[in-house]
Amino acid sequence: MATSCDIPGLNVPRSRFPDPEQDLPQSGDEARLVLAGGCFWCVEAVFSAMDGVTKVEAGYSGGSADTANYEATCSGTTGHAEVVDIHYQPAKVSFGELLKVFFSVAHDPTQLNRQGNDRGTQYRSAVFYETPEQKQVAEAYMRQLDAAGVYPDPIVTTLEPLEAFYRAEDYHQNFAARNPYQPYIMAVAAPKMEKLVKNYSDRLKPEYADDPSGAADDNEA
Repeated sequence: MATSCDIPGLNVPRSRFPDPEQDLPQSGDEARLVLAGGCFWCVEAVFSAMDGVTKVEAGYSGGSADTANYEATCSGTTGHAEVVDIHYQPAKVSFGELLKVFFSVAHDPTQLNRQGNDRGTQYRSAVFYETPEQKQVAEAYMRQLDAAGVYPDPIVTTLEPLEAFYRAEDYHQNFAARNPYQPYIMAVAAPKMEKLVKNYSDRLKPEYADDPSGAADDNEA
């Protein structure tokens, strides 16, 4: 992975991002959303802080089981993207709200097959949908953002059917919280977390509202 990352989207304020005009019903005990937005360490950190999110796991989607590992995926030849598997309570946070954070904080959706210095199809921007309804809402929101001119360049996020999610190796899980002073985390994840706290303090778990690290010292392995 690169040691630094230039994410132009971090400079776009929350006020520029409209709420999704379409959304999924906020019903049921738990729902799931699988997203790819560059390094899964950083995307995982963002969504782990959201109130209503019950579990986030880093992993791989888009390729086959035999190449669902970090070394193979980093080659950029397996079809896999680094993804996060987000489980959430729809009554607390909606599918559309999570998409808004994805596009406004978690990554820059205008960068094709890269995020900053991280380059390759494994770092692509993608929504892996489980249902036609998920695809419809995500597609509608991307059109809405493009129409609003939120970014100077068009969104290149792909919509891909979720064939499988493969959990990443244990050392990748909760990586940012366990390694807050790792150089890559300080360069890439920390600015995203600062923006999240600044713009979405009303949507965060209590432990993240004032501390972007989420009390990392308490989570140190």
